[in-house]
Amino acid sequence: MSDAYRVAVITGATSGIGKAIVPTLRARGLAVYAVGRNAAQLAALAEATGAIPVEADVRDTARIAEALEGVEVDVLVNNAGILSSRAAFQDIDPAEIDAMIDVNLKAPLHLTRAVLPGMVARKRGHLIYIGSSGGQAPYPNMGAYGASKAGLSLFCDNLRCDLLGTSVRVSEIVPGRVQTDLYRTSIANDQAQAVLYDGYRPIQPEHIARIVNDVIALPVYVDVARVEVFPTDQATGGGTMVKFEAP
Repeated sequence: MSDAYRVAVITGATSGIGKAIVPTLRARGLAVYAVGRNAAQLAALAEATGAIPVEADVRDTARIAEALEGVEVDVLVNNAGILSSRAAFQDIDPAEIDAMIDVNLKAPLHLTRAVLPGMVARKRGHLIYIGSSGGQAPYPNMGAYGASKAGLSLFCDNLRCDLLGTSVRVSEIVPGRVQTDLYRTSIANDQAQAVLYDGYRPIQPEHIARIVNDVIALPVYVDVARVEVFPTDQATGGGTMVKFEAP
């Protein structure tokens, strides 16, 4: 990791992948600003890791920017995301379209815009985005979600073009099935655990945190542009995953 990196900001820090990334980067000696909406969970995370809590909805870029006033952000991990509905596109509530585009695409773009001028001026920084295999290949009942993640992926490619010569790195981490609360509202009757995880071997949030740590740890002149990571039991595209049967 570049010795110059001192401060990281992580969105969606109170659960899943974000929560796993916080102690990982704290262990590397970074001051971590943990962004989330749940005050109690943020307080517990701060107590456990020494992270600095920022209670805010990720869509409230002004609130987050205010909390970071005067802070030289070196690493921004855009992790917060939602999959609020899994339905055929013709059946989806229009409000859910807005929610997924706002959280998964617009919020990372606006937060990037808030911290990037300082990174460019200092010629120091690393922008990390937690994407999704749903943004790289078609999955059923994920039209709006997939579009939001595909947009984020192309944004990363465009951003690298704009940042040539600045030493600011851009990395997209693209996981397949990870055991998080992402599906908690999109699968009815609290069946996400039974449908997606029982009997399967999904990726754990700590595995993604390790990858984030590794891409940061490389020399500043090495940028891991995109990492796709799947469970061994999942095939790319279409979401096909098989249950594990011990030999």
